[in-house]
Amino acid sequence: QQGCDPFAQTQRSKLQHRRARINQQINKEMRMRAGAENLFRATSNHKVKETVALELSYVNSNLQLLKEELEELNSCMDVYQNDSESISVPMIPLGLKETKELDLLIPLKDLISEHYGEDGVLFEKEIKEFMELRQAMRTPSRNEAGLELLMEYYNQLYFLDNRFFPPSKNLGVFFHWYDSLTGVPSHQRALAFEKGSVLFNIGALHTQIGARQDRASLPGVNRAIDAFQKAAGAFNYLKENFSNAPSLDMSASSLNMLVRLMIAQVQECVFEKVTLLQAQSDFLTQLQLAQEAARVEDVYSLVHQTMTQAHVKDYVPFSWTTMVHVKSEHFKALSHYFAAIALCDCPAASDAELPEHEKAFIQFHVTMPEGPSLRVLLQDPEERRKLGKCAHLKKAIMKHEEAMRIHSLCKILRKMDILQEVLSFAHKRSLSKYSEIDHEEDFFETGDAPDIHPKTHQKPEIKSPNFSQVKVTDIFHRLGPLSVFSAKNKWYPVRRVHLMRGENGFGFTLRGDSPVLIAGVIPGGCAAEAGLKEGDYIISVNGKDCKWSKHAEVVQLLKSTGEEGVEIGVITLQGSEGPKTADKKAAVMSSGGGLMKNNKENSRKSLMNSKSASTLLVWNKKSKRSKNSTYSVPFTAVGDNEAMY
Repeated sequence: QQGCDPFAQTQRSKLQHRRARINQQINKEMRMRAGAENLFRATSNHKVKETVALELSYVNSNLQLLKEELEELNSCMDVYQNDSESISVPMIPLGLKETKELDLLIPLKDLISEHYGEDGVLFEKEIKEFMELRQAMRTPSRNEAGLELLMEYYNQLYFLDNRFFPPSKNLGVFFHWYDSLTGVPSHQRALAFEKGSVLFNIGALHTQIGARQDRASLPGVNRAIDAFQKAAGAFNYLKENFSNAPSLDMSASSLNMLVRLMIAQVQECVFEKVTLLQAQSDFLTQLQLAQEAARVEDVYSLVHQTMTQAHVKDYVPFSWTTMVHVKSEHFKALSHYFAAIALCDCPAASDAELPEHEKAFIQFHVTMPEGPSLRVLLQDPEERRKLGKCAHLKKAIMKHEEAMRIHSLCKILRKMDILQEVLSFAHKRSLSKYSEIDHEEDFFETGDAPDIHPKTHQKPEIKSPNFSQVKVTDIFHRLGPLSVFSAKNKWYPVRRVHLMRGENGFGFTLRGDSPVLIAGVIPGGCAAEAGLKEGDYIISVNGKDCKWSKHAEVVQLLKSTGEEGVEIGVITLQGSEGPKTADKKAAVMSSGGGLMKNNKENSRKSLMNSKSASTLLVWNKKSKRSKNSTYSVPFTAVGDNEAMY
């Protein structure tokens, strides 16, 4: 698969190019700052200290300017919105994390030669294919194909981890990624950092796909709901399966904030969906709209609280915090507006409708409004108008004005015409309704409108990533089945054994597939004399590679030998320490600090039984090998019967 053309001059690619440039400048300034600080600490020369202090202040001011430029970039939400002419409230998308190019050619060739005993040069094609996939993954298109590309690379990392990252040794390469919001670079040797960063980008791409949908149509709003739910799932999965992240965007507090933000955006889409579905403007429909709007206000208030917490406040762009605060006030205003419409525009309840209206209205307010009984309130037009206009509609206008005031405080949001348009339209609509039902004789005073009980007909889901939807084949499958040929296993060098068929055959029993196992050796037989042992794996017959061969294929090759005999290549796993090693937890991280809570994902014992095995990549933090599993039987489809040859 291919990524987007990195040189395509689309608005989004220009934004990502600017992000990459700022990231590189921040990286350069931070290196300069680190050098200056070291010199400042090391020198005792007063004049040098003064010069370095001056240089440090200059570097720090540069960093601050770059940070502000990046914040403005992260606030460019309009680029990610849809091109429809309909007016929709803008959503908050995330930019993708940037990464540096990575050259794996020499490290992987060396490890293939050293660990697998194969000529690394013969695997240059596979290594280049993997590197091309990584390069394409850096610029995914903003659609399903882009998501599949990221998923494909993420699934390939499962194989890379098992093939080339032994528990006791690192590959010696650093994975460099830039923080999505601050541009601060981080690097680690652990593949877990690479996995986590790709998973973050899967979530970020879902946010961009969600933001670009035309939510004025039902299919568009449903796609937006799905995208934001999947974004929440990716960030939540990252939060639950990774720890000690080196970059702030992947810290638990940031991910928690992002999950809540995505859920709030889903809830906003649900409100829009309800407005599209509700063709009638009856009393109960308006109450439902008011409660849906109150639910959106509720979740955005929670997001705003999360964004203003100590660990997150200085990190999240001010425009995001302001946008969330504006939306909270805006939807509170809408909830009171729809309450006023229900009371003022809808006819008073008839005797037949009264029980249903009473039931709905008794659950509508957080605290029941003071005044007449519920029956009188619902059937007396004057009482309805009194509560609707003088309480709810007044409150709606006040909240609209508060939303506009908060919006005006943020320079970046003031540039967003569409948001200004939405707020202004809602405010004018409430004012127009107030003047429409205003009577000269209205002198009654009412208390503050009671809060509306939040309620939704569709609760947001957190949809975890479905890694199995993208089937991949191990790029390095030529190295052999992972059950044996993996980074955690060690084996003695290949032995070439020449066998002649005796009166009773070769004198061994075979079992299993890929690779076929010598399950037993008859004492005194041809196989025993040639030095074959129980537990050896047959990897070649007469020069033909048999690592992936089925039981029947190996048997056929052995049977087809003539009087000259047969040469078979076998390997023996080193010692009895194999099963113990398998039960040990993989080393969590390099000495620089750990990222994964448990790096032992996917204990999928049967996954590699076929050449075109697909990754399911379901992280299981508590996954452990079965106590009965041993290295003598690394495959699942082993029958009780063994064939003798």
